Order: sequence, then structure tokens, then C-alpha cells
Amino acid sequence: MVKGFEYKADVSTFLLLAIVLLLGGGILFTFNVLRSDPIEEALAGEELINILFVLEANEKPLSSYVVMYSPMNNRAAAISIPGDTGRILKTVNKVDRLDSVYRSNNSGDFELEVEELLGLSIDYSVVFETEKLSKIIDVIGGVEIFIPNAIEIYGEETILFPSGNTRLDGDKGIAYIVFELPEESKNEVELRRERFFLGLLKSLGEHNVLFRNASIGRYFYPLLKTGMNNLTRRRLFAALSSLDIDRISIQEVAGNYREVSDQELLMPYYDGTVIKDVVRQAHRSLIQKTQGTLVERVFTVEVLNGTTATGLATRTAELIRGFNYDVISTGNAGRNDYETTEIIDRTGLENVAASFAAVIRCKNVRFESRIPDEIVDPGQNTEYRADFTLIIGKDFNGRVVTGN
Repeated sequence: MVKGFEYKADVSTFLLLAIVLLLGGGILFTFNVLRSDPIEEALAGEELINILFVLEANEKPLSSYVVMYSPMNNRAAAISIPGDTGRILKTVNKVDRLDSVYRSNNSGDFELEVEELLGLSIDYSVVFETEKLSKIIDVIGGVEIFIPNAIEIYGEETILFPSGNTRLDGDKGIAYIVFELPEESKNEVELRRERFFLGLLKSLGEHNVLFRNASIGRYFYPLLKTGMNNLTRRRLFAALSSLDIDRISIQEVAGNYREVSDQELLMPYYDGTVIKDVVRQAHRSLIQKTQGTLVERVFTVEVLNGTTATGLATRTAELIRGFNYDVISTGNAGRNDYETTEIIDRTGLENVAASFAAVIRCKNVRFESRIPDEIVDPGQNTEYRADFTLIIGKDFNGRVVTGN
């Protein structure tokens, strides 16, 4: 009896020890997992978090956006990715439109092509299917957007979108982004969808507290298509809720439409190098530790052609706009024999001027006072001058300055 008792005691002790070790290991494992939670590390770091958002209709992207978010200063920039962007798609090894590789049940190839196009890595992706998006919009009480001109859609049911600030419910929100009027240009359709997307992000941020409620979260999160778990989704959306959406401007992939293989494709400028430069400049701007609103300001530019090349100012203006500068005028310089390209800076901000000069790799920058010396009366009216004047010289090849 004693030996049996000793044997049972040994077994009990062993089992108890095993349980303690398992519990201790589990606690340690959980601690390490929480401590090394990728989203926590990302939100606490200085690197950008890149999120791909897709508005999906009929299992194809209606529109797609990459939001570059800086957790360091709660600022963001967005890039619009047209589905008809043409390029050599590495995943299929042929020239085709970007959304041709999109699969509703697996957007991996599409993400890879977007990464190749922009020259960045996508950390997270969120897909809003129109049917489920309608329910999301209703949960957050609608999406408020500004509609510049009243729109009326005729169909089985006539839908009116009045001008001004309007709050769209689920059904109207989907109708607003899905319809295309015959008289609308592609650019007008994209601008309309961009306004909606920013309004959606703003409404999600304003109602973020709702999704911390367990019952609402169980209803809301299944409406999103994403690889994130609930914890990551909650923390990421909570972080994005602090963004000032009104300060986010959406930049687009700029290019020319060409007919390729019997379809019209948007071919990015200079084989995609321009949009990569746009992304790099946005990255530099977002990680700046400048306080205030200076880095969010859109600077104005005047483009003057100082050569004999016809239309160079207009083409260069399109390039500059792609970098989120406001080109307010184009024209010819006082003469057409400029050997070197030069930039006149009226901001007096060295870092800002350097960023603008980097767009075309121009090193010839000089400062000029916004108010001429001969004007001594501060109350006297003066003609508005742009923040920068770009005078194109013979050393500009249409993309960058080559004579530095």
C-alpha cells in the first residue's frame, strides 16, 4: 500500500508540474506575442504603414487607393490606382490592364502588381464589396460628401443627388460610386469616387468607438474582406480615426491613354518612374517632423517655356501636377534661348524649395521676394505671384534636368 501510494504521489506531482510548466509557457508565449504584435510595433514606429483599399463591384475593383499612413504624426497621403493602368504585369508576363489580375477571393497578385507600380510594400489590405459596403454605410449613419453639381440618375428608380454637403445612406452611396453618365469623362468619374472614399474614411473614423463594442464588431468586421484579425483591424482603424481627412489629397497615376491589344490603357509617364517619384516625395513629406500645417499646404507653380520646343510648358505642367503642386499658369518666358533650367523660389523655405527642385532634379534655384523692392507702401495692391516659377531651359529633357 505504501509503494502504491508513493507511485500515485509521484504521478500526481509530475502531472502538477507539467500543468504548471504548460501554464507558464502559455503565459510567456502570450506575453511575447503581445509584445511583438506587428500592428503595435508598426503604430509605435517611425515607418509608414501602407494600406490598400479596394471598392469592389461585380468581383472587380471599381476603384483602388493606397493610403500611406504615418503613425509618428498621424498624417497620411493617398494614391489612386486606376484599374485600366497599363503595364507589363509580372504575375502574367504580358502587357495588360492592372485589374486583369484581380481575383475577388484572392487579391494577392493584384497587390503585388500595385507594389511594383508604386515601388512600395503593402502592409494591409481592405476590400469593400458594394453589397456589404451598403450595410457598413448604414451602420455608421451614412457618408457625408460635397457634391459640386446636382446629379440625377434615371433608371428603374430615379435618384437625385443634390449639390452641396450631402449625407448618403447605403443604397445612395453605392449608386453614387457605381453609375457612370455618358457625358462624364473618366477623370470626373474618378474624382467622384475619390470624394466618396475620403468621406467613407472620415465617417469610419468618426464612428470608430462603435466598433469597440463586441456585438457591433461581430456584425461589422465580417463585412470587410481582409487578412487582418479582429485585434489588428480594431487597432488600425482606431489609429486611422485620428486622421484629419480634410487635409488628405489623393494623387493619381498620371499618364497617356494608348490603344494596346485592342483596349485603351493608361500608360504611366516615363514607364512608371514618375509615379514612383511621387510616392517617394510623399514618403519624405510624411516623415518630416515639421509642426503645424506647412507640410500639408499645396504650393503654387508658374511654368514658363524658355526654349523653342512647342507645348513644353503644358506637358511639364501635367508632370508637376502629378506631384501635388498647383500649376496656376503656363506660358512662354521672356526669351526662348535659356540654356539652363532655373527655379525662382518665393517661399523662402529652403526645405520646401529643395523638395520642389528634386521633382525635376534642378539645382539652379534662386530666391526672389514676393513683393518687389520698388513697392514701399505695404497697403498697395500687387499681382499675386506663384510660390515657384519654373523656367524651362535647353537642359530639360521633358522629365528631369540633365545639365546639372
